[in-house]
Amino acid sequence: MSENTPLFEGINSLFDQFGSIMKIEKDRPIFNEGERSDEVYYIVSGYVRITKDSESGRIFTLKITGPESIIGETSVFCETVYHAVSAHAIEPTQIYALSRTQLENFLTSSPPLMKEWMKIVQINHLKNETRFRDLLLHGKKGALFSTLIRLTNTYGIPQKDGSIVIEHHLTNQELANFCATSREVVNRMLNDLKKSGIVNFKKGIITIHDLDYLRKEIECDNCPLHICRID
Repeated sequence: MSENTPLFEGINSLFDQFGSIMKIEKDRPIFNEGERSDEVYYIVSGYVRITKDSESGRIFTLKITGPESIIGETSVFCETVYHAVSAHAIEPTQIYALSRTQLENFLTSSPPLMKEWMKIVQINHLKNETRFRDLLLHGKKGALFSTLIRLTNTYGIPQKDGSIVIEHHLTNQELANFCATSREVVNRMLNDLKKSGIVNFKKGIITIHDLDYLRKEIECDNCPLHICRID
């Protein structure tokens, strides 16, 4: 269950009561970068990839997020009313759509809801801040190691032998999109990690054998688990 449940009950109920249900097919957009931002969305089921396009045409994946998460929130109380990122369903997905103006009215009329909203915005800000820190301080290696750690914290299933299986299928190109680099660079780094026994991968499923090694290499700050996530 998402970390949103106990903290953001009021916001979740708001979308449940007043949102319009939408069904999005796999690989279809919910919204695209540059489109007008008139609605905010709450994911009921399925998973969504949030991406940013560069001028060179390279895609940078910011996060993969699932049930009980909110997307399209950055324009709320903001003069900029266009989406700065794109959101695509990576499997059949159901969402609630709520008018941005309606959400703003609910928040301004209810201090408890406003407090919840500020927590959501702050948590998302901290997630992005720590990811960008790893990329800036440790380059491509830091971006990959940070992504693997966050995937482990979000989708990891501990095994009896002490390893952790990331229960989320990802291609090397998709990993590269998280790291703002090429697939070839990610291939090389993953193969080096595999030779050292740090990770293993098969058919898109990654197994982490030495999580402490990844943390030490990027001088991990031991952020709370609800911050060190990929969603």
